[in-house]
Amino acid sequence: MKLQGLSSKQVEESRRQHGTNELTQIPSDPLWKKILEGFKDPMIMILLVALVVQVGLFLMGQAEWFEPVGILIAILIANGVASISENKQENKASALKEEEEAKEIAKVIRDGKLLEIHVSEVVVGDLVYLQAGDKIPADGVVVEGTLKVDQAALNGETEEATKIPCPDGVSYDVKDLLNKYYAYRGTVVCGGEGYMEIKVVGDKTLFGELALEVQEETRQTPLQVKLGVLAGQISKFGYIGAIAIVVGILAKTFLTGELPTGIYGWIRLLLDAITVAITVIVCAVPEGLPMLTSILLSFQSLRMAKDNVLVRKINGLETAGSLSILFSDKTGTITEGRLSVVELVTGNVVPFKELTKMPSALAADVIIGTGINNSAVASNGSIIGGNSTDRALMAYLIDSKVVNSIAKEEARNFNAFDSSKKFSSVTVMRDGKSMTYIKGAPERIVERCTHYIDENGNVKELVEKNYLMAHMDAQAGRSMRLLAVAKREGESDEGDLTLVCVISIRDNVRKEAADAIHEVQNAGIQVVMVTGDRKETAVAIAKEAGLLKNPDDVALTSAEMAEKSDEEMKKILPHLRVVARALPTDKSRLVRLAQELDEVVGMTGDGVNDSPALKKADVGFAMGSGTEVAKEAGDITILDDNFSSIEKAILYGRTMFKSIRKFLIFQLTVNVAAVLTCFIGPLLGENVILTVIQLLLINLAMDTLAAIAFGSEPALKEYMKDKPVPRTESIVTKNMLIEVIISALYITFICLSILFFAPVRNLFGDVDVTYLKSALFATFMMAITFNGFNARTAHLNPFENLMRNKNFLLVMLSIFVMQFVFVTFGGEVLSVESLSLKSWLICLVLAFMVIPIDMVRKAVMRK
Repeated sequence: MKLQGLSSKQVEESRRQHGTNELTQIPSDPLWKKILEGFKDPMIMILLVALVVQVGLFLMGQAEWFEPVGILIAILIANGVASISENKQENKASALKEEEEAKEIAKVIRDGKLLEIHVSEVVVGDLVYLQAGDKIPADGVVVEGTLKVDQAALNGETEEATKIPCPDGVSYDVKDLLNKYYAYRGTVVCGGEGYMEIKVVGDKTLFGELALEVQEETRQTPLQVKLGVLAGQISKFGYIGAIAIVVGILAKTFLTGELPTGIYGWIRLLLDAITVAITVIVCAVPEGLPMLTSILLSFQSLRMAKDNVLVRKINGLETAGSLSILFSDKTGTITEGRLSVVELVTGNVVPFKELTKMPSALAADVIIGTGINNSAVASNGSIIGGNSTDRALMAYLIDSKVVNSIAKEEARNFNAFDSSKKFSSVTVMRDGKSMTYIKGAPERIVERCTHYIDENGNVKELVEKNYLMAHMDAQAGRSMRLLAVAKREGESDEGDLTLVCVISIRDNVRKEAADAIHEVQNAGIQVVMVTGDRKETAVAIAKEAGLLKNPDDVALTSAEMAEKSDEEMKKILPHLRVVARALPTDKSRLVRLAQELDEVVGMTGDGVNDSPALKKADVGFAMGSGTEVAKEAGDITILDDNFSSIEKAILYGRTMFKSIRKFLIFQLTVNVAAVLTCFIGPLLGENVILTVIQLLLINLAMDTLAAIAFGSEPALKEYMKDKPVPRTESIVTKNMLIEVIISALYITFICLSILFFAPVRNLFGDVDVTYLKSALFATFMMAITFNGFNARTAHLNPFENLMRNKNFLLVMLSIFVMQFVFVTFGGEVLSVESLSLKSWLICLVLAFMVIPIDMVRKAVMRK
């Protein structure tokens, strides 16, 4: 029939009534907005308060200009690096997306003519012409022809769906992707040709609904939660410490009777006390922590880009390190996403993996029976046309390097696959005789076989078929798709046959996926495979991938899940390993239930059907070959589709979290030691132990430089042996707190001993208080620097893997040099005097003792 399509007027009317075919895109925040949002970070907010205090002190003449400037630089670096890095990654992803969208063209009939238009211009009522290779531009019904459609983008499965015109009076559910009459946007035509009438466009298509759903806001990352709690704890510690110092100085003044004279004397005393107290608050804030997280995120993102992993949303990486459960799509993620030949067996069940291992006569029969008798064509290493089974056979022949032996021109009579006969056939001339080769359903072909070709290429009578049938049943149980190849003399495909081979085809488990799953499971992460496949196939793949191993492991179908309440599912979830026949809503429900159990949830996938769950999950891993909607929804894009890259992302994420904890041990030790020293000193009779400038030099040098030092820690495989850190667990653990307290107490003790404990004080000879305070300042700086070696490893040996982080050594050496310069040349500005070589050695020994003391602590706690 002659198809007219819409007129120009009808197109405009349809567009006005039903809208355009464009998908709504919520634009990403501009850079300036990202930077402003960064100021809401709890750590940055504390720094802003500290900045205001420092500006106030500067205006009162109680602080140097570089003190507020130093904090301002720390804020700008911490906030700017993270925002700029995330903005760059998003721009890179957007550029890739725009490039893909520009190529999307649809062929429509309008005013009786076939036109090519951009997909966004398609309207409801348009007649779209479709042929193999076309991507369907919107949802609608097939009105003419027969189409084979790959719906993997929506349901994740490799099995093609047949789409035909709907007979009159037949009803169907448009939500059921397996219906024969309705085609969906984003799916690809892989065979046949025909016309479809567009019924729904834009956001109203199934593809559009899923794309909109993935643009919802997500919850805070585990690190954001932990840092928010820590910020509150540090604030309280700083405020309590500051109040204690003011009270301590005033109490000491009253108890000793050294009361100031006159109102200005009291103001001076209070001002000094408050200045030291405020400085302690500033010191209690680890300015380097936001900077460290920014450096770590950017540094690790760059490293991972080299491993074909695009960290699209910068917080996705740190969340990956905290994963406790990972929901993975099957097709294209755990499996290869395409059918492959697994093995061929002869009639007496002798298996062959490779064509080259067969006798030449048998191999020649296989090449004709699967290569010439094939709708697909090999061209320059690529495959054109054919259904998924034909393409799998052709790919096998290409891999076997025999594609040049396929002489398609020799085919005298080719009959494509007939659904009633369940086979295809081809007739060729061989050794001067007409030979017909048949390929199709083994249950139809094997029953007609009277002979078979054995492993030596000899024709033998096929008497006992039970052994072959048992093998076929076993392969079907392993989710294999089976094909039989047979031949007979003559040009007819009817009559008795000689069996060439039975071929097992399957969407294979990726070679690296099983190893990666094993590593991820060893890291304490539960892996659940979620697939649209039938349960038997899903279970077979799960067993091969190492997901189903124990008797209490559970595999459910979507229907079985739907029968269970949320509470029942929460009880099953710890044992769940497989969900079959899954719907997009099932994936989102699983993510929600896991999050309600306070799990940190990961989701991998490549199709539009995965997108809502990718977005809702704490971290989404989208495959590089997947749909743009999936990449938009994911936090991390695995550019090479390699499952093992997920393991790398988890390792880098854990390394980052470990680095933050190492930095906190280091930084909190500095803070606690500074607060204790400044609090106890006045009680023992000396109002100012460390001056405001000295404290800020300690704070800025330690914060900024230590962020660089701990930001370069190597990713150690041993981190994958740890259990995931629960979302609710404090970032500072009991063991960390013990380490901080012991080291801080020792540093406080040796520093105060220089001033107040005669045996230590006398080591420096007959010197004045300023000289002793200079020695105290030098000892404090060196002790906290040596403590950095303790903080960077939980092992007994503090120098383990040290050469894998050369930045750490450079930073620590720099701090020692800076300390020497400060004390030697600081003079009145820093309230110090130059020390003798003997004094430096005494300070060095006292400071170094923090390392053996912590080694003893580690040994005791290990026992």
